[in-house]
Amino acid sequence: MRISEQTVRNLLADQFPEWADLPVRQVRSAGTVNAIFRIGEGLTARFPLAGEDDDIQEIRRELQSEMYAGRLLFSRTSFATPEPVALGEPGFGYPLPWSVQTWLPGTIATDEDPGGSWEFAGDLAELISGMRAVGTGGRTFAGRGRGGVIESHADWVRTCLRKSGKLLPVPQLGQIWNRMRELPRGSDGDVMTHGDLMPGNVLVAEGRLTGVLDVGGFRPADPALDLTSAWHLLEHGPRQRLRADLGCDDLTWARGQAWAFEQSLGLVWFYETSNPVMSRIGQRTLSRILDDPQ
Repeated sequence: MRISEQTVRNLLADQFPEWADLPVRQVRSAGTVNAIFRIGEGLTARFPLAGEDDDIQEIRRELQSEMYAGRLLFSRTSFATPEPVALGEPGFGYPLPWSVQTWLPGTIATDEDPGGSWEFAGDLAELISGMRAVGTGGRTFAGRGRGGVIESHADWVRTCLRKSGKLLPVPQLGQIWNRMRELPRGSDGDVMTHGDLMPGNVLVAEGRLTGVLDVGGFRPADPALDLTSAWHLLEHGPRQRLRADLGCDDLTWARGQAWAFEQSLGLVWFYETSNPVMSRIGQRTLSRILDDPQ
């Protein structure tokens, strides 16, 4: 789905006239779920890129859930996160609900790689610890995505391996997966997690973490889920600092690597031509896993 700046201006003028005179400009992004538009200096609008036939009520519930998660996390860690502001409705040819939140300045980690920074690794550990400290309120993981049981993703991984023959060393990756899929969940309970700590969702400045984007998935999950960041974002030395700062045991660390593996394997082939940035992120993460002495 495509949406123009003019459509965004029309929607603002109709539904949020207090912002009608603010400049609107689309934000370059390698994201795959939303089109992003900056409104003035302090706001950003996110428009789901789902198809016109998608269930509007379901998308509205998802956006409301994301707003709840954003409010729950806002100001709860040492790092900036967007604050939810408003929920918009379909109109002017755009068929779905959409959301508005505060704009966070900064550079995403796809444009300024913090992978070799030990200080960034320490910041990342502080962020993960801060999110965990929010507490689940007795809730547990619910859903079919990442964050439950690794073995439940076996069918997807087999599909990815089958489609990656010309892109990746599939036999070697298949052997790694056969070990990963047998990892037990462990006895540690769910904690609050971001769920998608990838380069495009992290803001950096001079090798330090400054903010975190796309926080709508903040929810209870496997404590290992946010450890995907160890391979998505860090080289070997800083990765070991992250592990030490978080006090990860062998099983939790291995599950974090497995979640990073499962996510990255899908990125490479699925986005090979439609989103090369995402495909390259997956390739780099898998290379780090293949090279990891662990």
